[in-house]
Amino acid sequence: MTILDGRATSNTIKEEIAEAVKKLKEEGKKTPHLAAILVGTDGASMTYVNAKVKACEKVGFNSTLIDLPEDSTEEQLLHEISDLNKDNDIDGFIVQLPLPKQIDEQKILMAVHPDKDVDGFHPVNVGKMTLELPTFLPATPFGIMQLLERYNVETSGKNVVVIGRSNIVGRPMSILLSQKRSFGNATVTVAHSRTKNLEELCQNADIIVAALGIPEFLTGAMVKEGVTIIDVGITRIKDETKKRGYRLAGDVHFESVSKKASFITPVPGGVGPMTIAMLLKNTLLSCERRSV
Repeated sequence: MTILDGRATSNTIKEEIAEAVKKLKEEGKKTPHLAAILVGTDGASMTYVNAKVKACEKVGFNSTLIDLPEDSTEEQLLHEISDLNKDNDIDGFIVQLPLPKQIDEQKILMAVHPDKDVDGFHPVNVGKMTLELPTFLPATPFGIMQLLERYNVETSGKNVVVIGRSNIVGRPMSILLSQKRSFGNATVTVAHSRTKNLEELCQNADIIVAALGIPEFLTGAMVKEGVTIIDVGITRIKDETKKRGYRLAGDVHFESVSKKASFITPVPGGVGPMTIAMLLKNTLLSCERRSV
């Protein structure tokens, strides 16, 4: 059994990005600049954004953090997005989700210019991804594809089950794995809460991507020997034995599933670090495109 180590792989990718940034600076070219908008004081969101800012520093990017209060209006947020769209020094930016209830997330994501949408959420970029045109891939699926590639996990002709149909992970993951590309060419089934024969599908799967948000849902009894497991979920579970009072769990019951798996991502330290690395990679790509 091989652990798909997202921390180590993301660090390697960050080193590659830092080298590319160093070269840009030596050639007198523009330094990549990533901005983030954070609305409110959600603990998890603040942690994620701070991690992204630190990652920018590590690779030599410029970064900007725009902090807005919890009671900000949709109009105020749209104004900030408009300013970032127009700012030629900004290569890409993200709006940290989730947003407060008074703000329409879809409207906000649509307002981000596709050329600066380094999260890969805009319909223009999703359409280009579907048609296999050059674009920003959604950061989490992009990170998963990089893990599969860098660990040489065979996907061609394999049966893949993606559990979860979100626009952020499940759907783009199914598209990328089924495309005619290196580390694609798989036969993909998208399963969800209404799927009746989920256990049977999982038992026949060569690769399972678990992205449904239910902690430890996938158990050893549901998978076959030699399966590859990608665990996208991360949930805080109360645990009084831990100093923080909780532990982090994925959508996969690691103890039982890892005994059968040939490859598996841990939680934490699997998919999560890759997401940030791919956000940086998309920002570098945007900067290089804009410099041409």
